[in-house]
Amino acid sequence: MPTAPLAERDGITVHPATHARFDDVRTMVGPKNPGSSVCWCLSHRIPAKDNRALAGPDRAALVEQLTRRRTKPGVLAYDGDEVVGWGAVAPRAELPFARSTKIPHVDDLPVWSAWCIRVRPGHRGRGISHAVLAGAVAYAFARGAPAVEGYPVDNRGEKVDLTMAYVGTRTLFEQAGFVLAARTEATSAGFPRVVMRLPA
Repeated sequence: MPTAPLAERDGITVHPATHARFDDVRTMVGPKNPGSSVCWCLSHRIPAKDNRALAGPDRAALVEQLTRRRTKPGVLAYDGDEVVGWGAVAPRAELPFARSTKIPHVDDLPVWSAWCIRVRPGHRGRGISHAVLAGAVAYAFARGAPAVEGYPVDNRGEKVDLTMAYVGTRTLFEQAGFVLAARTEATSAGFPRVVMRLPA
C-alpha cells in the first residue's frame, strides 16, 4: 500500500493498520495488561464461540496475524506521530454480520462493513471519528468494495454511553455521505441500530 494517507482532516491523517503499525493497533484496542482477555476488536470479527474461547495473548497474536494479511484489519488515525484513532473495516462476508439474524442484508452486493470507531481518551471532541470513518471508507473502496455499510445507533441526538459508542451514530455516518438503507432488530446502549450505506 502507498504511504500517502488514506484520508486527512484537520491535521489528522489515516493509514492502513499494517504490520509495521501493530504497536499502534495494540495501543488503540489492546489491554494495558497483556494477559487480559479484552476485545481487541474481535467481538464482531470472529464467531462468538471463537471469541469466547480466545484468551489473553492469543487474542493479540490473532490480530497481529491479521495485520500481516494483504487486506488489513482496519485503519489508524494519527496526530503527527501519535496514534489517536482506530476504525475496523472488512468485507462483510468475512464477518459474523454475514450471518446476523438482527442486522439484515439490503441486497447481495459484496459490501464491506465499518463497525468499530474508537478515539483515544484525551483526544475526543476534535472530529477524529470523522477522519477515521473517511479513512475506513477510502481503504474499502481502494480494495474494490462496491459499497460500505455501518451499523450505528439512531440516538436522535441523545448522549450515548462511551463504552458503547464504538458503533458510531447515525449522524456521524450521514455526515460522511451514508444514507439509511434498513432498520434492524439490533440495539446498542438502549438505542436501535440502523444499516447505513455508502456506494463507491
